[in-house]
Amino acid sequence: MRSTKNNLQVLHEDNHLIIINKKVGDIVQGDKTGDNPLSEIVKEYIKDKYKKPGKVFLGVVHRLDRPTTGVVIFAKTSKALERMNKMLRERKIQKTYWALIEGSPSPTKGTLEHYLRKNPKNNKSTAFSKDTKDSKKAVLHYDSLLELDNYTLLEINLETGRHHQIRCQLSVCGHPIKGDLKYGSKRSNSNGGIHLHAVKIDFDHPVTKESLSFIAPLPNDNLWQLCTSKLNHQTGF
Repeated sequence: MRSTKNNLQVLHEDNHLIIINKKVGDIVQGDKTGDNPLSEIVKEYIKDKYKKPGKVFLGVVHRLDRPTTGVVIFAKTSKALERMNKMLRERKIQKTYWALIEGSPSPTKGTLEHYLRKNPKNNKSTAFSKDTKDSKKAVLHYDSLLELDNYTLLEINLETGRHHQIRCQLSVCGHPIKGDLKYGSKRSNSNGGIHLHAVKIDFDHPVTKESLSFIAPLPNDNLWQLCTSKLNHQTGF
């Protein structure tokens, strides 16, 4: 990973893709806030690096919530964007998340299935146990990696990609993500973020077909670093 003068953390870059480790507070794509989105910052980086005249093409392959950190893929060519979008639809891009949740789940490893309905007015999803009007099925698989005094570190793999899926499903089970006031956390984090990190992504390159895997280093805060230290001691991750 390398940092740029725009303070981008670039995990990988080639002719077709650029992969970024997103920071807390970054919005991936422009919204009603009018804040400068990560997509524009990456465009500026490409324009400066390659001295490109005119507009720079950059396609948003997928998004992360503003308070979430971790791996984000952008496409530098229309061919790559089209193929990556197809891979997303066909679930050929494997995303792995780490989340620090309040309490300890029982069982420590399992699958959560709900039906989620998004409310655009408050930008929040509600989970139901059965199919409900305007809801979409949401499935995730989790495994407990580490238990701390008040929190548990989960590894999560998504089977579906719904609005606020991880945040909502964990919350309805009584284990909100640390700092996630919107979904029931006891208190906010000082940086306005939540302890949800897109730690790893695996896929075949849309053009070269090479098998790729990228890991995004955890944010530099005390709790994440404690997790890193304990995991290194236990597993050598």
